[in-house]
This record gives sequence, C-alpha cells and structure tokens, in this order.
Amino acid sequence: MRCQTCGGGTSPALNECSTCRTPLGQPAVAPGVPTYPVGGLGRAVVAAVAATAVLYTLVAFYPAVGAVLARRAAEAQDTDVLLGAVLLEVLFILPFGVAHLTAAVLMIIWTWRARKNLDAFPGALPQLNPGWVIAGWLVPLANFVVPVRVMAGIARDSLWRARTPVLVGVWWAAWLAFSLSERLVSWTDNQEYERLPEDPFNDIGFQAYVGYYQDALVRNLVPLAACLIAAASLIVLVRRITAAQQARIALAVPAWPAPPGWPGAPVPYGWPGAPAPHPAAPHPTAAQPAATPTAAETPPAVVAPPAGVSPSGVPAGSPVAGASPSVTVGPPVAASPELPVTDPSPQVAGALSAVSPPAAGAAGGTIGA
Repeated sequence: MRCQTCGGGTSPALNECSTCRTPLGQPAVAPGVPTYPVGGLGRAVVAAVAATAVLYTLVAFYPAVGAVLARRAAEAQDTDVLLGAVLLEVLFILPFGVAHLTAAVLMIIWTWRARKNLDAFPGALPQLNPGWVIAGWLVPLANFVVPVRVMAGIARDSLWRARTPVLVGVWWAAWLAFSLSERLVSWTDNQEYERLPEDPFNDIGFQAYVGYYQDALVRNLVPLAACLIAAASLIVLVRRITAAQQARIALAVPAWPAPPGWPGAPVPYGWPGAPAPHPAAPHPTAAQPAATPTAAETPPAVVAPPAGVSPSGVPAGSPVAGASPSVTVGPPVAASPELPVTDPSPQVAGALSAVSPPAAGAAGGTIGA
C-alpha cells in the first residue's frame, strides 16, 4: 500500500506513514477543509525580505559616505556639507523602513495561510492556534518565543520532519541578534551624535564628525551580519515550505460532486479519455400473435339485391322505389367485389307476384261498372 501524500511504501503494522506521518488510508488533504494558496504570496515575501536586506546594507555602509562628506566639510570649512550628509542619511533610511514594514506585513499573512493549511493536512500536529500568528508579534515578551514556535510547527508539518529544522533556529537567533544589536547601535549613535558640536568652527570640530561616522560604520557591522543571515535563512525557509505546501495541496481531490475534468471526478461519455459505451444487448421477447381484426374493423359484405328489388329493399315499380333512404346506418365502406346474382327462390317469386300492381286496363273498372 502506498501513502497518498508522499507515495512511499507503508506497513500494516504502522498506523501512519513513516515519512510524512499521514495516517494510513487518509488522503493528502482532508476533504471539505479549506486550503489557502501560498505560492504567489511566498514569492512576494522572498522579494520583500531580499529588498529589505539590500536596503539595510546600504544604510549600514552609509557612514562611509558620511565620513567622506565630513572630510570635505573640514577642508572647505562648510557646515552645510554636514547638513547635507544628515539629509542624505535620512533618504537612505526611509526606503529601508518602507521595505521592512512591507516585508513584515507580507510575512504575517503568509505565516497565517501556511498555519491554516496545516488544519487540512492529515497527520499534522500544530501546537498553536492561528490567532497567535498575529498576536505573537504584538504581545510584549511573547514576541520573543511565539513567532519561532509557530514557524517551527509549520516547518515540521510541511517538510515532514520529526524535529524542528535547524534553519528555523538559525533564522530566529539571527533575527533576535539583529533586532537587539540594531537598537543598541541606534541608541549609541544618538548618544554620540549629541556630543558633537552643533556648529563646528575649526578642524577639531569637523574631525569629530569624521570620527563619528567611522565609529558608526564599525558598529553597524554586527547588525548587518545578523540581518543578512536572518534574511538568507528566512528566504530558504519560505521557499521550501511554500513548495512543499503547494505540492501537497495539488494532490487534493475535490469533494463530490465535482465538475467533470477535476481530479477524482468521473469522466462522462464524450469527454477526452472517457471509456467507450458498450452497446446494450437486446432482451429476448415472446413472439406476439398476429393481430385479429375485430368485428368493428371488418367491413360488412355487400349483397346485391334480387332482380326487381331496389337496393333499398323496395320492390321495383313501387312508388317509393326511387326514394332514397332517410337514415344511413354505419359509416361508408369501401366497395367490394359483387357476389354473383342467382335467381330468386319460388317463395320470393310468389311474394313478388302477389304484390304486383294490377294491369293498367283494369284500373277503375269496378267504379265504372
């Protein structure tokens, strides 16, 4: 039996896959549980973090530019050059602040989606509620522990690791080192800057600015190294987790009923790849007897009247012989071949002679007598 998540072999003696910890017989993604795409958002996080690291590198090395400008101000005895150096430093810091804020917002959104996807992965064992993805960065003191615990759970359940990957510890240690050292360096820089003369009027005053920028450059090396390590490790983590979750979400089978063409849905006849329909075998039926026409359907036989009798049955020569019948019974029927006419029987001939009219000469003879 193969695991439906990683494709590795499983043993009936174990209740879960030894590689990805998916329970035996369970799908890669639980049906009916929503999942969230992290591919595009993960690429945005990587780009924002990389931009933040590059911009901070420029900020960290800016004191070298400030020292050059301070020397030029000392040579020209021009305090406006020192003011220009301060304004130029602000122009370096502002883009870094925007990139840092953008990376933080995108990182929180990506982490929330990655954490919610764990609820749809059978075998995943998240330890913290998705709400801690946001609250962990905002609650004082908790922001030293909660974010790394959330990331550790996401990395374990997404990368199929029994233990937290070392890269998570490297990222968090470097991030804490950067956060603390950067604040310490900023506080030290502010203290040193306040000791500088506001309006230098000799070489000693200008050289104080040169020394300030040189010392700031050295102090910035520690947070710069921590920033680069944290950024590099976070980029690798985000890329790996994003790829792993996207690959697992792609194995999801939609809940039934699913539109034709989706993975796991039946393919109807007529679609590409559908099996050809089998012709139905004819069912044997009993032979039906020939239909026998009923009495209503059988046309009546037409019999020719005897000689001397009209078709209406009145003897020929009768006053009503030529009259047409007043009532017609039954629908007209098709003509059928006439039967051969035979001589009437003696009884019919006698009856006809009895009703024959008297001769024309005898008419009225009794009255005239």
